Amino acid sequence: MINEIVLATSNIHKVKEIKLILNDLNVEILPMTSFPSYPITIEDGKTLEENASKKAREGASFFKKWTIADDSGIEVDFLNGNPGVYSARYAGKKCSDYENNKKLLKELKNVPQEKRTAKFKTVIAISNPNGKILLVAGEIFGIITNCVGVNGFGYDPVFYIPKYKKTLAELSPRVKNSVSHRAKALEKAKKIIRKLLNSSGK
Repeated sequence: MINEIVLATSNIHKVKEIKLILNDLNVEILPMTSFPSYPITIEDGKTLEENASKKAREGASFFKKWTIADDSGIEVDFLNGNPGVYSARYAGKKCSDYENNKKLLKELKNVPQEKRTAKFKTVIAISNPNGKILLVAGEIFGIITNCVGVNGFGYDPVFYIPKYKKTLAELSPRVKNSVSHRAKALEKAKKIIRKLLNSSGK
C-alpha cells in the first residue's frame, strides 16, 4: 500500500508548486528535505530524462519509498537548444536565477524578438523502491523577453507567452499551474500515481 511519495528536490519553489498541483491525491507528498538526511544527486546526465531518472531512482533507493523527481530546461532556438539540460547552472555552479537570466539575455542582446523563440520542458520520473522508472514530460512554447514579473522562479521572468501576453512570472499561480510545462507533466504524473494508488488497494 502506498501511503507516502517522496519528492526528490530541495528547491522550495518546486516543492510548493508540485504539492499544490498534486494536492488532490490521497497520498502524502513528502519533500526529501523533511528527512534528517537525504542524498544529493549529481546531475551529470546529458538529457533531462537522465537527470530526472537518476534523482528519482537514488531517492527511491535511499528512502525505500516511491519517489518522484523532475528536471526542467529552457531550449532557445537561436542558441541551438541551449541552455537545455544545463539551464539550472547556465551561469556557473551555484549561480542564482538572476545570474542565469542575465547571461541568457546577454547572449540574445542583439537578436530580434522573432528569433527569440524558445521551449520550456519538464521531465518527471516516478520510481518505485526497486528502481523501476516511469517517465512523463510537458512542454510550453514562448519567446525570450526582458525580465518582467515577480511570481515564479528560474527563467519564468524572461519566458513570454504570446497567448497570455505575459511572462510566466506575471501569471497568477492558478493560471501558471494550468498551462506551464511542469503543470502539464505533473498532470500526466498524477494519472500514473492514481493508478498506482488504486492498484495498491489504497
